[in-house]
Amino acid sequence: MQASRNLLGKQAAAILARQPACLAHHGGDWGNWGNTNIAVVFSGCGWWDGTDVHEAVYTMYHLSRNGAKFQIFAPNQQQMHVVDHTKKQPGSGESRNMMVESARFSHGLGSMQMNDLSKLDVNNFDAVIFPGGYGITKNLSTFQKDGKDCKLHNDVERVLKEFHRSSKPIGLASMAPVLACRVLPSLEVTMGHEKDESSRWGSWPNTNMVQAVKGMGARHQVREAYEAYVDEKNKVISTPSFMWETEYHYHYIFDGIGNMVKHVMRMSTK
Repeated sequence: MQASRNLLGKQAAAILARQPACLAHHGGDWGNWGNTNIAVVFSGCGWWDGTDVHEAVYTMYHLSRNGAKFQIFAPNQQQMHVVDHTKKQPGSGESRNMMVESARFSHGLGSMQMNDLSKLDVNNFDAVIFPGGYGITKNLSTFQKDGKDCKLHNDVERVLKEFHRSSKPIGLASMAPVLACRVLPSLEVTMGHEKDESSRWGSWPNTNMVQAVKGMGARHQVREAYEAYVDEKNKVISTPSFMWETEYHYHYIFDGIGNMVKHVMRMSTK
C-alpha cells in the first residue's frame, strides 16, 4: 500500500513538474507572449464572396498559439455580391456588409470586436495579415473585373503602403499577394504552382493570378500549400494555402498558414 502511495506521489509530482514547461510552451515559439500586436484584415465571410473561413480561423489559431495579440478589421462597406456556397453562384437581390459579415469571426469581446478598417492605425500594430478568399479580388480590389490593372480599396492600399513604409511585416495567404503586388514595388511572393498540375491530391486552378502578379512586376516563387515564402528585404511573407484546391488535405493549408504566421512573428520581434 505504501509503495503504491509513493508511486502515485511520484506520478503527481512529475505531472506538476511538467506544468511550467507546458505554460512556457503556450507563450509561443518566439517567446514574446502578449507583446506582439497583429492586425488581421477580412473581406466578408466565405470563400466565394469574402474571406475563407478556414484561412481566417487558421490564422487566428496560429497567432494565438505563437503568443500574439491580434485585432480584426474589415471595410464598413457593401461587398460585391452574395454567393450561394451550395451552388457557387451569386444570389439575386441580396446585399451584405463586409464588416458585418466578418464579425462572424469575432466573439465580440474586448480586442476581438470587429473593427472598421478605416480606423486601423499602423502605429498600434507590429504587423498585418490578409487571409485569402475571393473577397480579395471582389471586395478589397477590382481584380475580378480588371485583372492586373485593378484598383484597391482605399484603406487596403493605405494599410499596405503604411506597413511597408514602416518596415513592418505583411502576411498574405492564397490570393492576397494580388493586393500587395499591385501597390508595392519589386516584391517576391508565392501563390503556389505556375501551372495547373492536377493530381489525385488536388489541383491549382487559379494560376492566372500568378501570371497577373508577375505582370505587376513581382517575382513569383513556386511553393507547396504547406510552405511559406519570405521576402526578407520587403518583410512580405506569403503562403499558397487554398490556391491549391483539395477536398480533404486541409492539414497542408493549416501548416502553410502556420509557417507564414511564424515568420510574421519572427520578423515582428526584430
